[in-house]
Amino acid sequence: RSFGQVFPLDLNCKTLITFRVLICRNYKGDVDMVEIDHFLPLLMQQEEEGLICPVMSHGNVHFLWIKHNNLYLVATTNKNSNASLVYSFLYKLVEVFTEYFKELEEESIQDNFVVVYELLDELMDFGFPQTTDSKILQEYITQEGAKLEVAKSKVPTTVTNAVSWRSEGIKYKKNEVFIDVIESINVLVNANGSVMSSDIVGSIKLKTMLSGMPELRLGLNDRVLFALTGRDKGKTVAMEDVKFHQCVRLSRFESDRTISFIPPDGESELMSYRINTHVKPLIWIESVIEKFSHSRVEIMVKAKGQFKKQSVANNVEVRVPVPSDADSPKFKTSTGHAKYVPEKNLVVWTIKSFPGGKEYLMRAHFGLPSVENDEMEGKPPITVNFEIPYFTVSGIQVRYMKIIEKSGYQALPWVRYITQSGDYQLRTNA
Repeated sequence: RSFGQVFPLDLNCKTLITFRVLICRNYKGDVDMVEIDHFLPLLMQQEEEGLICPVMSHGNVHFLWIKHNNLYLVATTNKNSNASLVYSFLYKLVEVFTEYFKELEEESIQDNFVVVYELLDELMDFGFPQTTDSKILQEYITQEGAKLEVAKSKVPTTVTNAVSWRSEGIKYKKNEVFIDVIESINVLVNANGSVMSSDIVGSIKLKTMLSGMPELRLGLNDRVLFALTGRDKGKTVAMEDVKFHQCVRLSRFESDRTISFIPPDGESELMSYRINTHVKPLIWIESVIEKFSHSRVEIMVKAKGQFKKQSVANNVEVRVPVPSDADSPKFKTSTGHAKYVPEKNLVVWTIKSFPGGKEYLMRAHFGLPSVENDEMEGKPPITVNFEIPYFTVSGIQVRYMKIIEKSGYQALPWVRYITQSGDYQLRTNA
């Protein structure tokens, strides 16, 4: 596999695009560096034809690219490479550089040439991804030149260890693990009030502050596990598209559904999953939008919490689209406050605390000074943002967290559940 890593600059002008290579690393030497000169003409040609493709070819050289801010990150190869691996590496580059420089853009690359080259040499070796964990890289690649020289003589053992994501010798006075189970709800409701599509996207995030090299075992109310053990009692969850952090022993999970791992230090995402199920909208929206002879528009929006009364949705935002020529807004709300955001053609109704089972009302009045044909405008949906703590729609539960470390210390696991809005849209007739 042969990668040539470059960072071109795109000023994104319609009449003129200036392009130059900021950083380049040729790992195997079997792709001529001048090949990158063909990248921009190919990209411009595809943009003109409206057929932009993530993979482009010139002769036997293939360009696999992504865009981030004002940069293109491009990998070149003349082999039939694993495209998924290449793109995973490119996105990992963005993640690592963002960890180092806060923002990945032309200026941050120019200001940190030495560090960027150091990182490129450690992230990949002879065309094969190597150490890609930013926490481990930061142990021996720093932005201070003096430390760079010292670090070269002593590379952390994590680079060659089987456990490359965690350093040895970590110590804490108080050993704790914080587990966040976060679920995002995606819902699309049509203008007739029928749910067109819905699913749940979840993740389990950890913040570990544990000494030594502990082994953790996490148990969930997983339907497959309960079926295997013949204990299919109570509420279980069927997870799909499960993805794990590299620390999880996949063979163990496949055999007995045990999530066993040595965790990274600090914050990390242990796993993500999807649950393809019918979800009742947690916050139901009814709207009536009336236009009067192109002179004014009146909007009535009713929001109802369709979740258990013991729970409370925080920082609820109901975003209602309005005509682009609307002005002179007037609002009346039964709770919270509404404001007009003219640059986005929206009314944003904010409710700080929304208990389950409650129902609130918002009325808005706008003038329409112009006499434009509103049929030409699209009909964007109402969108809702919210967060409900101590609650998950799927019913997923952390049944246990066992922490095993050779020193035998006691550790406290803390679990928090959060449900939040994902792509949450309700179409209107107006």
